Amino acid sequence: MRILLSASQAPFLRGGAELHADNLHAALERAGHEVERLKLPFKFAPEADVARLMAFCDGYDVAAPNGQRVDRLISLQFPGYGMAHPQHVAWVLHQHRAMYELFDAASATPAQVQLRAQVLDYDGRALRAVHRLFANSRRVAERMQQFNGVAATPLYHPPPGAELLRCAAEWGYVFFPSRLESLKRQDLLIEAARHLRCPVKILLGGTGGQHARYAQLIERHGLQDRVRLMGNFTEAERVQLYAHALGVVFVPRDEDLGYITLEAMYAAKPVITCTDSGGPLEFVLPGQTGWVTEPTPEALAEAIEALWANKARSAAMGQAGRERVQSLGLSWDRVVETLCA
Repeated sequence: MRILLSASQAPFLRGGAELHADNLHAALERAGHEVERLKLPFKFAPEADVARLMAFCDGYDVAAPNGQRVDRLISLQFPGYGMAHPQHVAWVLHQHRAMYELFDAASATPAQVQLRAQVLDYDGRALRAVHRLFANSRRVAERMQQFNGVAATPLYHPPPGAELLRCAAEWGYVFFPSRLESLKRQDLLIEAARHLRCPVKILLGGTGGQHARYAQLIERHGLQDRVRLMGNFTEAERVQLYAHALGVVFVPRDEDLGYITLEAMYAAKPVITCTDSGGPLEFVLPGQTGWVTEPTPEALAEAIEALWANKARSAAMGQAGRERVQSLGLSWDRVVETLCA
């Protein structure tokens, strides 16, 4: 089958969405399909540029560009799922979240208000027009139902390098690997460190726009001996950091899916997350594979104290998490079979 794979690309930025597209592309080719990647250069601002790209994609016919037959269009992101093809399958990672659950009417500019109306109209038409509609997680499907009135089927996949993750002796730290951004809420964990009585260390992996603010917060509270900003790490270091963690903390605000939760479970580590963290709640079973706390430093500190106080129980919860994720049978072969059916 000749497949056109559409995804957005913010130039020189790579994250989970880009890894997701790479892995799907590779899995489609392994299955014997001929795949072309269509990368749409996405900018979050100004609003006029978002509207311009949306207008370009709206109804753009890719069934036979320049006479070249395309058997199927698979689109992953806004606004690419607005293009036209009779066999268009959308597997939505997320929509333009700034115009949805992250939209703040009280502080929005007139341009943002106008763009939001355009995006909701566009998405409503585009998502109803696709041949089949999937979501990256149950949380993403819930948002499309809530805002657009469309039903999407959750389709899960394994995180990158899942087969490499392993469990080893814990070295007395909790691990939070993620971009340093406001929505990931590393500051919750930094603030929680002020309330800890146990000697657990906190490793924050990754880089991002909040690095300076988090570094200042750590210094202000005198937590330099407790909390470490690690920056980037290699794939081998990632495997080791998961392997020797006492547990993994992942407390984003309303995450779409969250590879980190799944990675922790493949590494047999218990996960601490929050009641409003979205995607992680689809996998973490409170008291069985981890903790689900209120999004406050005090509640987070209490969960970490429990993690430290009974390490045998924490290890058993990690093993239960590994068994749970393995029972889901996540595989790229299954994803390809579903999207190409």
